[in-house]
Amino acid sequence: MNEQERKAVLTLCLMAAFVDGSKHERERAEVKNIAESLAGEASINISALVQDVLLKRASLPRSAAMLVTPESRQLAFEMAVCVCDADGAQSPAEREFLDALRAALGLDAAQAGSFSSQAESIASAPLAPAITVAAASTMTRAEMDKVILNAAILNGAIELLPESLATMAIIPLQMKLVYRIGKSHGYELDRGHIKDFLATAGVGLTSQYLEQAGRKLLGGLLRSVGGGLLGGLGKQAVSSGMSFASTYALGHVARHYYAGGRTLSTQMLRDAFNDMLGEAKNLQARYLPEMQAQARTLDAGRLASLVQQG
Repeated sequence: MNEQERKAVLTLCLMAAFVDGSKHERERAEVKNIAESLAGEASINISALVQDVLLKRASLPRSAAMLVTPESRQLAFEMAVCVCDADGAQSPAEREFLDALRAALGLDAAQAGSFSSQAESIASAPLAPAITVAAASTMTRAEMDKVILNAAILNGAIELLPESLATMAIIPLQMKLVYRIGKSHGYELDRGHIKDFLATAGVGLTSQYLEQAGRKLLGGLLRSVGGGLLGGLGKQAVSSGMSFASTYALGHVARHYYAGGRTLSTQMLRDAFNDMLGEAKNLQARYLPEMQAQARTLDAGRLASLVQQG
């Protein structure tokens, strides 16, 4: 993809991120921060793109018209769907935006609907795993540490996949990990509580997808589910440790938080996450071979069932 096409895709993703006026202001601010942090990855003035979107100077038809290949149009739609679904099922405003985007891109309605359904099934997967897991009272500290490490390695492996949908699967798997840890300490958590926990720790949902997928896009490593754009496991070095690190840190902070009776303040929770994140980043190289090996066994077409099993 050339710079004009990348700019168009990023603009459409930002439009998707801000189209839902009910999105929490904390998440909207994080989206802006993440978008601006990507500025160092390319010569695109992403800060200007954010302002154009927020001030409604950006045009959906004009941005869509900048995408001239079927592959770039398909990828733009897939990324926009994932941005809308990253924090849960699509709102009416998001569905209206995606319908307009599909029409502007000239995509087949059935094909677009199929992808959107896949994304929705991942975003709305039940928190409780479909398979039986160890009961709360039987899980030792060592067993819980292993659960957290395995979840981090799995998410690191998923991040190595170049498909647009793969990046979105990381978020619900992180939510399911927090759910399992909370349940192991006697807390029956719902989706709203876990979203708040992640946001308090400093992990946005929409912004996390935008950061990871944006880096892959700017690095030329992202492709649509149907293929098309170049990308491959061996080249995914751009952000290959971020999902491992954030999942590992979330797991250990959640264990500390729920084991201690949820007594940490907002600042203490965020500080604990940042400290653990630094430790987790140092572990990334150690476990990278395991992530790479697991990534080679993953089927991007079965991401929904993988998230369901959790």
